[in-house]
Amino acid sequence: MSRPSRALPAQPSPAAAARALRRAARFVRRALPLCRAHTVEFFTRGLWQRLVAPRPDAVLEALRAAGPLARPLAAGSAPATAPCDDDIFSSAFCENSGKLVNVHLFALAAKYYSLSSLGVCTPLEDVLEALKGDSEEATGIKPDEFMNNKKSHEVQVMSELVDSIANYCGIKQVIDIGSGKGYLSSFLSMQYNLKVYGIDSSSSNTNGAHERNRKLKKHWRAYQSRGKESLKSQSLEMANDRPVENEINCKTINEELLNNASSLQNPGQVMIQDLLPSCGFTEMATLETSTETEADLVTGTQSHETKLSEEVLAVLNVLPVDAVEDFSSSRCNCGELCEEEKVQRKMTSLKTKARKSSESNLYFPLTSCITAETELNDIITDLEDCMMVGLHTCGDLAANTLRIFTAKPEIKAVCSVGCCYHLLSEQFENQEECHDQVWGFPMCQYLKDKGWCCGRNARMSACLLPTESLFYRAVLQVIVEEIYGVTRSDRHVGKTFSKSSSFVDYVRRSLRKLELDDSKLPDSCIMDYYEKYKHRMNELEAFNMLKVVLAPCIEVLILLDRLCYLKEQENIAWSGLVKLFDPVKSPRCYAVIALKNQSCS
Repeated sequence: MSRPSRALPAQPSPAAAARALRRAARFVRRALPLCRAHTVEFFTRGLWQRLVAPRPDAVLEALRAAGPLARPLAAGSAPATAPCDDDIFSSAFCENSGKLVNVHLFALAAKYYSLSSLGVCTPLEDVLEALKGDSEEATGIKPDEFMNNKKSHEVQVMSELVDSIANYCGIKQVIDIGSGKGYLSSFLSMQYNLKVYGIDSSSSNTNGAHERNRKLKKHWRAYQSRGKESLKSQSLEMANDRPVENEINCKTINEELLNNASSLQNPGQVMIQDLLPSCGFTEMATLETSTETEADLVTGTQSHETKLSEEVLAVLNVLPVDAVEDFSSSRCNCGELCEEEKVQRKMTSLKTKARKSSESNLYFPLTSCITAETELNDIITDLEDCMMVGLHTCGDLAANTLRIFTAKPEIKAVCSVGCCYHLLSEQFENQEECHDQVWGFPMCQYLKDKGWCCGRNARMSACLLPTESLFYRAVLQVIVEEIYGVTRSDRHVGKTFSKSSSFVDYVRRSLRKLELDDSKLPDSCIMDYYEKYKHRMNELEAFNMLKVVLAPCIEVLILLDRLCYLKEQENIAWSGLVKLFDPVKSPRCYAVIALKNQSCS
């Protein structure tokens, strides 16, 4: 199917994307000692004294004054290409010691190197307008009733974009990578009539997807019930407004239809006529022309369907194949063959439409582990021209999604929103040589040539934990090292803080998790450590806020790395970064989107 002639929105050039990546990388490299520091070692390694020059209260005051959580710098407020700006921001750190010395510049730089300020993002509105053109927006049921607010927001926004891309590319098959419990997959299938394969490595998630479908069917039945009651009411109102002879015809047909609906043997089965306003049958039965062709009837049917309520259309679009029952002549004994035939023809037309729709809007949850070398044909036997999507795909899975997209000719487009950056594998994080391994970061050639490494602690910077929790863990580390002589352990404390009633309780629970004998440590000794460090809690709070301010810059580096990787490929017609979600509802809100050249096959 040929692609529409509509032009896609302007995209950042490969040079522009690479320039933005280099500038962001330069600043992040200066800030890496802060990013890589682990708050667990805050007291044992003297991190404040080593990395930050100003006092904690001065840091917190400067961060509040600069408003690090306020809006990013407005486009054009600072020249995107002026090298002096990069030099100024670099001076936030001491050239010799590497310490942070100017917190105000540091906070401004964090906003300056955001995606919106770097000018590499494409507005979602521009993308949708280019993809849709003059086509009407689909209407239907919103997922608010069976998803939480965050997931509902994500699924609605992303599914609209995915459907627009699929229509633009002329494809009906979608592969949802890391589909989880199938929220996005189910909605794409039911709302937009797309054939979706949801692939997840966890069998429990796949089973959860089946359970989600069961709940969705229950949801659809509720809409069916409301739709029937509404349509019966409409039928009576329309009948009262018609001439007597039409009222008789309408009543005769409606009574028969209601009797048929109530006599269904399978309670899960719905007759197609139950979902249609009965006045439509009267209109068909009183047509003056008896020589009307079947094509004319289909045209009349389509015209009439536009008058159906949105709820009825939503139900009609998601009917399974076995939910449509033939309206045979044996069911109606009106005695007027002409009217009966016309009604039957109309039902046949609508039934055909429902069956075709049901055959396309299928959702198949599959369990499989996806890597960069995965052969989709081994998983999906009827693989055809399709697109790949991923809603908050964890770690390397987002990077592998892009690699599969560029390598497989059947995949015409990709829309990927990544998350869990702390789970990314990094090529240059460890010095061990693993030539055959495919890494999650870096992907683009520039960062590979530079041997770039963020480090796990830097990728964890976005995790904003309560200051008291961080303080408990940092003091515990002092106890573990000074009392037990343990500096490294393979065991983790986990979520002990939320289960603890006091600092003493926290320490004892944690020591048992670390398999250390807590009986040798009296409560008074534990509290002595607490009293020794409690006046330095503001240091830990200020230090953690500095890491939080830097977190978006780490994300910028990862996303620009993926965009530049796509820009390096020869078969990509369009690629860009699009802010999909409200970051307050969904902090991981950026999508990497790409479409292949039309000639690629």
